[in-house]
Amino acid sequence: MISPGPITAGQVSFFLGITPVFIAWIYSEILEHKKRHYLSKVRSEAIIGNLGDEATKEGERDVLLEGGLQPAASPKAMNFSVKFQLIRFFTLDEMFLIENRSTLRVMSEFGAILLYFYICDRTDFFGESEKSYSRDLFLFLYFLLIIVSAMTSMRKHTEKSPITGKSILYLNRHQTEEWKGWMQVLFLMYHYFAAKEIYNAIRMFIAAYVWMTGFGNFSYYYMMWRLNFLVIFCCIVLNNDYMLYYICPMHTLFTLMVYGALGIFNRYNEQGSVIALKIAICFLVVIVIWELPGMFDLIWSPLTFILGYSDPNPNKPSYPRLHEWHFRSGLDRYIWIIGMIYAYYHPTVERWMEKLEEMEGKLRMLIKGIVVMACLVVGYLWYEHIYRLEKNTYNKYHPYTSWIPITVYICLRNVTQKFRNFSLTLFAWLGKITLETYIGQFHIWLRTGTPNGQPRWLLCIIPGYPMINFMLTTAVYILVTYRLFELTNKLKSTFIPSKDDKRLLHNTMAAAALSLFLYGSAWLLVTIPKMAGL
Repeated sequence: MISPGPITAGQVSFFLGITPVFIAWIYSEILEHKKRHYLSKVRSEAIIGNLGDEATKEGERDVLLEGGLQPAASPKAMNFSVKFQLIRFFTLDEMFLIENRSTLRVMSEFGAILLYFYICDRTDFFGESEKSYSRDLFLFLYFLLIIVSAMTSMRKHTEKSPITGKSILYLNRHQTEEWKGWMQVLFLMYHYFAAKEIYNAIRMFIAAYVWMTGFGNFSYYYMMWRLNFLVIFCCIVLNNDYMLYYICPMHTLFTLMVYGALGIFNRYNEQGSVIALKIAICFLVVIVIWELPGMFDLIWSPLTFILGYSDPNPNKPSYPRLHEWHFRSGLDRYIWIIGMIYAYYHPTVERWMEKLEEMEGKLRMLIKGIVVMACLVVGYLWYEHIYRLEKNTYNKYHPYTSWIPITVYICLRNVTQKFRNFSLTLFAWLGKITLETYIGQFHIWLRTGTPNGQPRWLLCIIPGYPMINFMLTTAVYILVTYRLFELTNKLKSTFIPSKDDKRLLHNTMAAAALSLFLYGSAWLLVTIPKMAGL
């Protein structure tokens, strides 16, 4: 049942913000069309009259002025303040609109996709259907995707390691993207088909994602933007709590903790003793926050307005607002530190692997065989004594044991040079858009139907044909989420300058001021009619 809830000030503020952007983009396209038309006319006249280059340039300038357009200026010459740029935008300055036409188009497309999210999830425009699980169908679809990927997208990589200068490629970027990709496919299928029997595996996949937060080496500002830009707008447009998309606050927290640990006294990070002390402090911080009774609520209760969540489903038990945050963040509270440790020893392990590859053939095979057998034994013991536990019991052991299957996978995936050199680029491609597919699944593949609702239904475009509907909704879903990935990156390059903290500060202040103005205006528009009894 669809229950969109009342119109909120956040939704109205989004509408107030995106409408002038959309109008400005349409106007910029009209101006660009006029510009091209006049330039084409001038060039035609220049060719016919056999005019010189100087005359052509002068003619182009004259025609542009006659058509009411200004010639485009060099971006370097347009070094205006943020305030002046906003004035030019709201006054529909023609030169400004032409120069920023691509940005306006990206912003308009982003807004249109969010509108599509709302239509799919909060209106009766599309239908909904029940989830159903068949182990046979589930495994068939997943293994079929693996076979197709192996036959069509297997690629050999020959990049040289920056550490050894050789093609060791231990835990290379292609491999970690592929890893994220095949896990994400299972994660999404788990939600779509309600495959409850692989719950413990999904917990492991999420731990692996968090492990990569500690292991990866990414730009801080890029990670913060990527993790939160799309989800903030989804919360506004769909009136959801931040914690509905728990992956985002969880990764944001652990990213902040990683950069905090490495950023403090970072000039000493080359010293092993300093790194060991930092890692010990990280463990201590986690123990204090999550293991000592009462400390979690004491620390996080001031942020309940951000991290609180209550499931609107009346059939679910009622928990305190911070219960979800405590549960989700607590499951993977240690694994990001393990990721940091693995990252620190990555160069050392790669040098070991280089020496191993240079050993005599029989000795090399013996050592690799011992590693494989040890991994298989450890993996089997973990599977028998931990993985097969009932999910509530498993959750109690998960924070302390999730590093075991991750380590086993890393060892087996990198045991030979051929394994390291090859990756399935289809899964690697999917691995790049895991955040967008995670958020998008709630609203354009599955369906929540109400603010803060869990995705209990499937989006249904073709009733009565579940597999055809699955094919169509999946195709649209992947197309839209990949486009969101591209749009997010384009907007980041526009509004988050690299190595220019002053401009970043100005952009942040301008965004905050504009957001407050839009929200205040929206609040008045929503509140005044209620006060007047309308």
